[in-house]
Amino acid sequence: MNLKNQSLLDKNQKNKKLFFLIGYPRSGNTLLTSLLNQNPIIGCTGNSITLEMMSRLYSLKEDELFKNFPDHKSFDNVLHSIFDLYYSDWPQQIIIDRGPVTTPGNIKMIQECFGAEFKCIILLRDLKEVLASYIKWFTNEPTAFVNKYGNTIEEKLEYLMKPNGAIHRQHIAIQNSYNYKDICYYIGYNDLVDNTEQSLINLYKFIGINWYEHNYKNLKKININGITYDDTVIGNNMHAVKNEIKKEYNSYIEKIPETIIKKYDIRT
Repeated sequence: MNLKNQSLLDKNQKNKKLFFLIGYPRSGNTLLTSLLNQNPIIGCTGNSITLEMMSRLYSLKEDELFKNFPDHKSFDNVLHSIFDLYYSDWPQQIIIDRGPVTTPGNIKMIQECFGAEFKCIILLRDLKEVLASYIKWFTNEPTAFVNKYGNTIEEKLEYLMKPNGAIHRQHIAIQNSYNYKDICYYIGYNDLVDNTEQSLINLYKFIGINWYEHNYKNLKKININGITYDDTVIGNNMHAVKNEIKKEYNSYIEKIPETIIKKYDIRT
């Protein structure tokens, strides 16, 4: 990187603050992201790969080639710059990266490698409701990725709940976040839906920025810096946003197999 580009990077990153968004899939992530991105100074991502990028690079320190010539300083220059470089073209001052940063492995890695301060936003939703939302989606959407991994509801939920599955990593991150309460802010799904504005007001206080008047009707699909979800990859309507914010009873909650409830000790 030449001196001019480095100067621009330093200038772009100087006033940026990094937060992480953690929550089960189907727990209000898309709703919250759609709302927050109405504010031009906030850039809230969809599912992010930045932690995975850092993790894969971090693991190279165990490679024989690195151990044979262990240039830690040069390696760390790259490792420590991942977030700055990744978001260097984002004009927003507040970056909210959606990723399970509070798993034991991720939090250890990022505390070692990431020099700047960061905080976490944790979305909480009853796991039964999360599973019911998944069942409703993959039952009514033939293109849902889960349908490739089982024929029964139980088999599909097992796939989601397996280690490193879509739900498992977020579950570990949420549970371990309670060991880092000083950097975490928790939002209940019911509060987000029933008391949307107050939930956002409280969140703004946590982030430390002035209030912005949000629109709560006719919400738009996530589009940040011209980037949107391509749900043809994992299944149509996975990240659809409803026109109106309201909670509805999902009868599919009654279809969760008792074997799943007992195996994973899922309580309401």
